[in-house]
Amino acid sequence: MWYLNFSSHEVLNTFRSNLMKKFECLYEGTAKQGNPTLLNEIYTELYITESESGEISNEHEVRQIETQSRRAATEDTPIKCSDIFRALPGQDKPISTVLTKGVAGIGKTVSVQKFILDWAEEKENQDVQLIFPLPFRELNLMKDKTLSLSDLLQVFFPETKEMKIYSERYKVLFIFDGLDECRLSLDFQSDVRLCDVSESASVDVLLTNLIVGNLLPSALIWITSRPAAADLVPSECVHRVTEVRGFNEPQKEEYFRKRISDQRFAKKIIKHLKSSRSLFIMCHIPVFCWISAAVLEKMLSRAESGEIPKTLTQMYTHFLILQTNIKHEKDYEKNVTDEDMILKLGKLAFQQLVKGNVIFYEEDLRECGIDVTEASVYSGLCTQIFREEFGLYQGKVFCFVHLSIQEHLAALYVHLSCTNHNRNVFDQINKLSLRSKVRDLFRQNSSDVSLFALHQRAVNEALQSKNGHLDLFLRFLLGLSLKSHQILLQGLMKQKRSSSDSNEKTVEYIKKKIRTIDSPEKSINLFHCLNELGDHSLEFNPLESVEAPAPGLQTATKTVAFANKNIDLQVKFLLRLPLATREIDI
Repeated sequence: MWYLNFSSHEVLNTFRSNLMKKFECLYEGTAKQGNPTLLNEIYTELYITESESGEISNEHEVRQIETQSRRAATEDTPIKCSDIFRALPGQDKPISTVLTKGVAGIGKTVSVQKFILDWAEEKENQDVQLIFPLPFRELNLMKDKTLSLSDLLQVFFPETKEMKIYSERYKVLFIFDGLDECRLSLDFQSDVRLCDVSESASVDVLLTNLIVGNLLPSALIWITSRPAAADLVPSECVHRVTEVRGFNEPQKEEYFRKRISDQRFAKKIIKHLKSSRSLFIMCHIPVFCWISAAVLEKMLSRAESGEIPKTLTQMYTHFLILQTNIKHEKDYEKNVTDEDMILKLGKLAFQQLVKGNVIFYEEDLRECGIDVTEASVYSGLCTQIFREEFGLYQGKVFCFVHLSIQEHLAALYVHLSCTNHNRNVFDQINKLSLRSKVRDLFRQNSSDVSLFALHQRAVNEALQSKNGHLDLFLRFLLGLSLKSHQILLQGLMKQKRSSSDSNEKTVEYIKKKIRTIDSPEKSINLFHCLNELGDHSLEFNPLESVEAPAPGLQTATKTVAFANKNIDLQVKFLLRLPLATREIDI
């Protein structure tokens, strides 16, 4: 155990009180700059399950959500967030290190927030005397520092200066939120061994020794991560893996009833979302529920004449318009035009999406020509996190409210670069030589870049991605080419282009790809792309029959039929199954 002695109970009470003040409010989007909502008033219980560590999924997180939405509840072991360190019936070994995984925006950070708030309010886990929340996005700011664990805690929690290692036992919990955002070099194979909390080392060495158990071996450790980064921590260091699955069906409706004060609007919104399968599936993600509530509440309350969003692209485009209108209503800097700021944020979104980054720092913004003070103008899209109490290690961290907003802005940047500036940004990736840049400039000035050429390149780039990180971006990019979006975005469109011919070519190109590729995830994403393009000629019908694999094999084939008036196309998907007899549902 970590032995501590407090000069008085006032120190511990102050510590609890400070955590309570920090975590009692839920900041959705721009709420931190407006009227924050008390977490306990709006909090909706999330569906969390005990999970096997298993293989890391390489499919896009939206595809994982779609898969989870069809998974039978009987396959999972639900667990309450407050119970993650408690053994289930039949489990004998104590649980001291928990890894919680979940896709972006699914509620991992809110779960952490609720856990801490319940502890600070003395409602849950009172056997734990101290909780130290240390988000990776803030630890990143100290990656070049050398200090001891005691010093590190004093930076984040000045009250710990009054805490002395002495003779009384206290159970301590460290929470490391956002492993996928980590820019530290976590080397679990390193021979550097630390056992003394007063011994100085780099922050990454402190963390690895804490997680491995060399430092404070009796401390509890809670790590959260998106699935793709979950294997950064060796499985032997983790005693339990849990998965935040977001909202189940009843919880989705509960969220909207709590979020929307007028229950008439809440019912209308729920009814509309249920009418679109793809939108209602996305409502597993709490952040998407917030986006939908913001857009639909405004449209329904003002009886706007515009068509209510029915696709993902439409919903996100309306959200963008909503946020830019809020900017003007608040009379922010008017010398920053919508197109200029959106293109800069879009460039940031695209460049960081290609790199796989979801958080950015001031140098990342400057590379895209964004003044840090300008970024706050669009705070609904780019969230600024600034800790004034960070002492010597002050710094600003930026991220988009949700990964899907980053993907939408990236797609909008690529689309506007083509329509407004005659550029195919994919041609500029990895361009190193001056000669190639001059050649591209001459090519751009000599002929138009067609939307079809852009779409064709984007489809190919998405299909080549191993982890599907461009799948949702592709859906957005194709959806933005519809005439309905040109009308919505007319304030950003410098040149009007007829996209009907290009879209017809893109539709045929996608159908051709569906015939030839053998990846189920990529084929189904292309099907969603057709939906975003407004093409419903293919009817997606999973057949009931499954070709059972031979004994011992972990694969089976599933025939999926795509049919229209002129095409009778069957694609066989090779699916990996955890059990040979498991039913397949695409």
